[in-house]
Amino acid sequence: MLPPFVERYLRSRSFSGPWRLEGDPRRDFDGAVVIPALAEEADLFNALQSLLLCAPQIHRFLVVIVVNHRADASPCQKADNLRTLQRLSQSMHAAPLAWVDAASPGKELPRAEGVGAARKIGCDLALERLNWSSGTPLLAFLDADTLVDSRYLAALLHHFARATRGAAVVPFAHREGETALQHKAIVRYELFLRSYVLGLRLAASPYAFHTVGSTIACRAEAYVRAGGMNRRLAGEDFYFLQQLAKTCGVAPLRGTVVRPSARPSTRTPFGTGQSVSRQVAGEEKISFYHPQCFTLLGRWLSAANGADPARSAYEVCVEIDAFLRRERFPEIWRKLQHNHRSETLQSAFHHWFDALKTLRLIHHLSAVSLPRCDWSTALGPLVQKMGRSLPEREEEALELLRHFQGIPDAGFASGDYLV
Repeated sequence: MLPPFVERYLRSRSFSGPWRLEGDPRRDFDGAVVIPALAEEADLFNALQSLLLCAPQIHRFLVVIVVNHRADASPCQKADNLRTLQRLSQSMHAAPLAWVDAASPGKELPRAEGVGAARKIGCDLALERLNWSSGTPLLAFLDADTLVDSRYLAALLHHFARATRGAAVVPFAHREGETALQHKAIVRYELFLRSYVLGLRLAASPYAFHTVGSTIACRAEAYVRAGGMNRRLAGEDFYFLQQLAKTCGVAPLRGTVVRPSARPSTRTPFGTGQSVSRQVAGEEKISFYHPQCFTLLGRWLSAANGADPARSAYEVCVEIDAFLRRERFPEIWRKLQHNHRSETLQSAFHHWFDALKTLRLIHHLSAVSLPRCDWSTALGPLVQKMGRSLPEREEEALELLRHFQGIPDAGFASGDYLV
């Protein structure tokens, strides 16, 4: 029997449609791993093979594959998805496996829907297959191009058995690119992601965590209370983690690493695959946020702990003050003071000045006074604050940032070490 709050969520917030779970019929799982798949036949079954290595915990989790496309998908994508559905339905599976057909005629995703909708469909359907009577079931999010190690599910169970926060981010390290150009592109892209989170960490931002879809895990209760997954075409992971941070908290998880692919892709409007594609084609050269952006952010966040953060912004930086006035922060701050006691005021402030506004402030500073720069200019001061010197090569710098962020000696695993 589902708890009343889950039933209310499914009545009011679930994504209704012709979709259902096929495959394993059990309803007593301690968790579910949800994987959207759009023309992923070449990668998906490697990801499933890696999950099989998570014995014996794999038998406590339902693996949910959401095979999906819209009606306007290419003939090649549609054919790939139909082959995937056929393989899923005809194969014998060593792990608890279920799938959603969101690809056959009449079951395709609606226009303007994409990966966010696919994740939501999988999670919402999985809620009814979880064991709510003993303990708190979990939801984990992977991508079809992502491999896990044998400790993955055990690390999830270990973490949430002790965690006070309802969500977690799993460490990640991209696999080696298939070509020299792809490898250079993924090193630069991951270095950019890590430099941003390092900057936020040094600024003491509460949103200093990575927002990569294949790294997210949470208690199923936290998923429901956060309103479920959003249905964005891209960036769904960013907004979902932001909401989890506001409603239940996000913590780093240790003891395992997930390894996304370095492949180029056009499945989403932006993100890893698009960046690799554009870099390889010579259409994009990644530049980095100026380190002074994070210094100013940290000064203002520190000043915001005082009596009047609206007034202190001008003292820290006139451009931050201009950004906040454009966002009507002085008025917002007066309302926050009126509606919250002193012990909840800071939390309310960070709910307003969230991950999105933080990013928009960094973009504002980059546009008006602190233009983006190359990787060594950006990272040198940040790394120095961590008590280290910046290596000369990008790949060595990436390994250093991985070490800072809890992934010692991750290396670059080959992309083809599974069948």
